[in-house]
Amino acid sequence: MLNKLAASELVLNDDGSVYHLNLLPEDIADKVILVGDPDRVPKVSQYFDKVEVKKNKREFYTHTGTLRGERISVMSTGIGTENIDIVMNELDALVNIDLKEKEFKKEHKSLELFRMGTCGSVNPDVQVDNMLVTQNVVGLDGLMHFYQDYEFENDFSRNFMEKFPYAKIKPMLYFADWSKELGELYKDAKYHGNTATFPGFYAPQGRQLRLKALDDKFLETLNDLGVTNFEMETSAIYALSKLLGHKAITVNNVIANRRRGEFSADHQASEKKLITWVLDRIIK
Repeated sequence: MLNKLAASELVLNDDGSVYHLNLLPEDIADKVILVGDPDRVPKVSQYFDKVEVKKNKREFYTHTGTLRGERISVMSTGIGTENIDIVMNELDALVNIDLKEKEFKKEHKSLELFRMGTCGSVNPDVQVDNMLVTQNVVGLDGLMHFYQDYEFENDFSRNFMEKFPYAKIKPMLYFADWSKELGELYKDAKYHGNTATFPGFYAPQGRQLRLKALDDKFLETLNDLGVTNFEMETSAIYALSKLLGHKAITVNNVIANRRRGEFSADHQASEKKLITWVLDRIIK
């Protein structure tokens, strides 16, 4: 690959910011909190000592400031791994590509990425309104098959691939795991588990309105294969972090247990608990 990037490959706005995130390199910190919902960004940044940067474009909202004297950013990603593909590549471009010259920098910078989200559980023993840290993740969306040189295998992935019964979905699967270093910050979480990242909210998560899902027992099957919970972003965050040389961790608050039909009694209180719990461990 040539070191110089074509304008069609690294698309920039008129002010030189990366296209979708609308950010310049100085707009982000080395520690970035990733949330799905744009409305959650100010709910996080209200705990900062001060906010220096507020920028947005489409569903991507970013606030950067300081917390206990250390610089930190919070960014909304929207829903799905297709959005994470944009976020991860453009975040990496901000720190590892000279945007003016459109050339790769000689020295690599590694970001610390903290996904702060909500999830549903497929394990009947997992209680709602508790923190769950993702150790292993399986992506059912196929994203990483579009990238060269991505390979990952461990005990969880080998067992999952061997026993996964759905032939149509199997070619799309890929796997990744957490940053053990960042995981140490959250070792007191009530749950550590294996997450499934789905490419949709309805049939992929076993919901049926007018259209029938593949299998009424899909969530139960995933639990039998070692999956604890499910959501829609972590597989791409973890896998792309590995390829790009960043560190990533996902902390989700369990707001629903699908096997027991339970939902959080107070979703707003649960969200506040998640935010303060995660922030207290990112920066002591």
